[in-house]
Amino acid sequence: MAQQLQTTTRATGALGKIAWTAAAAVPLAFLAIFFVWPVGAIITRGFVQDGSLSLAIFGEVLGETRTWRIVAQTLWMAVAGTLGSVILGIPGAYILYRCRFPGRGILRGIATVPFVLPTVVVGVAFRALLADRGPLGFLGLDGTTTAVILAMIFFNYSIVVRQVGTLWASLDPRMPEAARSLGASPLRAFRTVTLPQLGPAIASAASLVFLYCSTAFGIVITLGQPGYGTLETEIYLQTRVFLNLPGAAVLSILQFIIVLIAVVVSNRARRGTETSLKLGEAKDARLGRGDLWPAVVTFVTIATLIIAPLLALVLRSLQRGGEWSLANYALLTTSGSGFSGGATVIQALEHSLKIALDATVIALVIAVPLALVLSRRTRSRRFQRAQRLIDGAVMLPLGVSAVTVGFGFIVSLQATVPQLAMSGLLVPLAQAVVALPLVVRSLVPVLRAIDPRLREAAATLGASPSRILLTVDGPFLARGLGLAAGFAFAVSLGEFGATSFLARPDYVTLPVLIVRLLSRPGADNYGMALAAAVLLAAVTALVMTVCEKLRPRGAGEVTGW
Repeated sequence: MAQQLQTTTRATGALGKIAWTAAAAVPLAFLAIFFVWPVGAIITRGFVQDGSLSLAIFGEVLGETRTWRIVAQTLWMAVAGTLGSVILGIPGAYILYRCRFPGRGILRGIATVPFVLPTVVVGVAFRALLADRGPLGFLGLDGTTTAVILAMIFFNYSIVVRQVGTLWASLDPRMPEAARSLGASPLRAFRTVTLPQLGPAIASAASLVFLYCSTAFGIVITLGQPGYGTLETEIYLQTRVFLNLPGAAVLSILQFIIVLIAVVVSNRARRGTETSLKLGEAKDARLGRGDLWPAVVTFVTIATLIIAPLLALVLRSLQRGGEWSLANYALLTTSGSGFSGGATVIQALEHSLKIALDATVIALVIAVPLALVLSRRTRSRRFQRAQRLIDGAVMLPLGVSAVTVGFGFIVSLQATVPQLAMSGLLVPLAQAVVALPLVVRSLVPVLRAIDPRLREAAATLGASPSRILLTVDGPFLARGLGLAAGFAFAVSLGEFGATSFLARPDYVTLPVLIVRLLSRPGADNYGMALAAAVLLAAVTALVMTVCEKLRPRGAGEVTGW
C-alpha cells in the first residue's frame, strides 16, 4: 500500500512539473512571437544592411547632433517628470493613506483617475487648459516642454501616491514616535526613520514613472512639442514621414537600452517593496496642525494639476464660438471638416471597444498562467531563478515603446504573414502585448496572498494538483480577474503608439482619430477632438469603476498599479 502511494505521489509530482512547465512555456512562446520577434527585427534593421552585418547606419545616426539632442531632451523630460511626480506624490501618499479626514476616499479616487486615462486624453486636456483661450492660456505654456512635463506629472502622480502610500499605511508608527520622544524633530524623525523604510517603494515608483515618462508618446504628440521631440516621436517621424527604417531602428535600440535599465531598477526596487509590506496595518491618525504643509501641497496639487485639466476639457467641449453649446457633440456622428470620407467618432469608438475586448481576452488568457507561475512560493532555487527571469521578460513590454512594438509588427509580422495583417488581428495582438505586464502585476499580489498551508492541507487530504488549483487558487483568481480585465481593457482602449502604425485606414480607433482631428485645421475638428476625448475618458472611467468594484480588498496595491 505504501509503495503504491509513493508511486502515485511521484506520478502526481511529474504531472505537476509538466503542467507548470506548460503554464510558463505557452505565454513565453506568445511573447517570443509577438514581442521578441518584432523587437528583434527592429534591432536587426540597425545592424544589417543589404543582407550583411554593418555598423555604418549606427555611425551615421549616432554621429548626428540632432540624435543626441533628442536623447538629451528625452532624458531631461523623463527626469523632470519623475522628480515632479515623486516630490508631489510623497506628501500625497502621507495625507491620503496615513491621515484620516472627511472626503479622503473621494480624493483618493480623483488622484487615481489620471493613470487609467488614455494618454491622448491627457494631452487634449492640457491643451484645453493651456491653450490661448483656455483658463491658463495667459501663462503662455501651450506647446512648450513645461506643458509636456506637467502632463507627465499628471499622468504618473497616482503611481507614487498609491505605491508609497500603501507601504506607508503598513509601517509601525511606534518607531518615529520613539524618535520623537528622544528629542528628534518631526522632520528629523521622518528623514532618519520613516524615509529609509519608504526607500524601496519610492525607488520602485520613481523607476516606473521614469519608464512611463520616457515612453510618453501620446502626450507629446497631442501637445505638439516643437523643435526636438523625444525618441518615440522621432521614431514615428523617421518611419512615417521620412521612411528611414534603418535610422528608426537605431533610435529604437537606444530607447530599448534606456528602458531596459529602468525595468531592471524597477524589478529590484519592487522586490524590496514587497518584503517591506509584511509589516502589518497601522491605524490612521487624524489630520492635525502638524500636517498643514503636506495637506496644502496635496490639496493644491489635486485641484490644479488633476481636477483643473479635466474640468477645462469638459468645459471647452461644451463651448462653441465663446458660447455654451452641444454642437461639438452633435458633430460626433460626422467625419469632421477636411476629411474625404472616413470613420466618424462614434464608429471609431465602436472599433476601439471591439478591438479592446479582443485584446483583453488575449491578455487574460496569457496572463493567468503566468501569474500562477510567478506567484508560486517554493524553496527550489532553480524555480526561483526561473521566476525572476520570467518576471523580467514579462516586464519588458511595459518598458519598450509601444511605437517600437508597432514598428516591429510592420517589419516582422506584417511583412512575413500578410494574411494576419489583413485579418485585423495585429492591432489587438499588439495591444495585448502592451497590456500584459499590467494584467500580470494586478493578478500576482492576489495569488501571493494565499496561505501556502491551504495548498499543503489540500494535498495532504489527497487533492490532485488540478483540484488544488481549482478549489484553492480559483476563488482568489476569480476575485482578481475583475481588476485585471479592467486594466487590460482601459490600456487597450486608449493605446495609441502601436495602433497608429497598425490600424487600417477604414478601421481606425478613437485615439488615432482624435490625433487626426487635432492635426486638421478648423474649429469643427478641434471641437470634435475635445468632445471625443471627453467621451473616451468617460468610457474608460466607467470600465475601471465597474472593474474596481470587483477588486478584492488590498489586491493590486503592492506594485502600485
